[in-house]
Amino acid sequence: MQGAGQRRLDKKGVSFCTRTTYDENAITNAVEIYESLRGGTNFMASNNDCGVREYDMERFQLLNHIRFPWPVNHTSVSPDRRLIAIVGDHVDGLLVDSQSGKKYNAIVLRTVASVVGHRDYSFATAWHPDGRTFATGNQDKTCRVWDIRNLSSSVAVLKGNLGAARSIRFSADGQFMVVAEPADFVHVYSTSADYKKRQEIDFFGEISGVSLSPDDESLYIGIWDRTYASLLQYNRRHKYEYLDSYL
Repeated sequence: MQGAGQRRLDKKGVSFCTRTTYDENAITNAVEIYESLRGGTNFMASNNDCGVREYDMERFQLLNHIRFPWPVNHTSVSPDRRLIAIVGDHVDGLLVDSQSGKKYNAIVLRTVASVVGHRDYSFATAWHPDGRTFATGNQDKTCRVWDIRNLSSSVAVLKGNLGAARSIRFSADGQFMVVAEPADFVHVYSTSADYKKRQEIDFFGEISGVSLSPDDESLYIGIWDRTYASLLQYNRRHKYEYLDSYL
């Protein structure tokens, strides 16, 4: 896909559609939606043409176009909106300052740190709600967890079964991290147990991505297949006791 579009659930049709790149060999790899520091809703598109584009979703306006030396596969904005984790067709990721600003009509982002440890190209990033922890998913079949206070080594290295870590999500309460492989496997890790406890969801199908509901009660897994395309929903299981029900 070389473009990006916007739909509203409360209205019919497409609210906004634009072509993000005119490079015939480029595609839009990922879209990140977030609330800007100014209070509006923005989204950031990561493209194969080595560009990252930031859009205002309310005014349907391109705000920034940032260029990198390699195709960008995924970007994610920290909870305080001040840092951006960027990964792509390079073994190292980048942590950049989102507030660096413009210089001579070009966007110049200051690199805070390089994220070194993976052995292949990366495809996914995600931030923990605490704003200090983020994760990267790589083609080397690992998901690495990082602490911005010490990026000399990763906090955890989590290995997959078959393929790359292609999609990562933290729950809103920060208790869980969900990692999806390209097919068949989704892993749910307990962050409070230092990622040593996990639940593995095993099924048959190519995975387009994962997402959690805002209240963390449901996990959604997208299955892409020309015949059996579907959306799987898993609900969070609670162990209620009498005292819990009383409270």
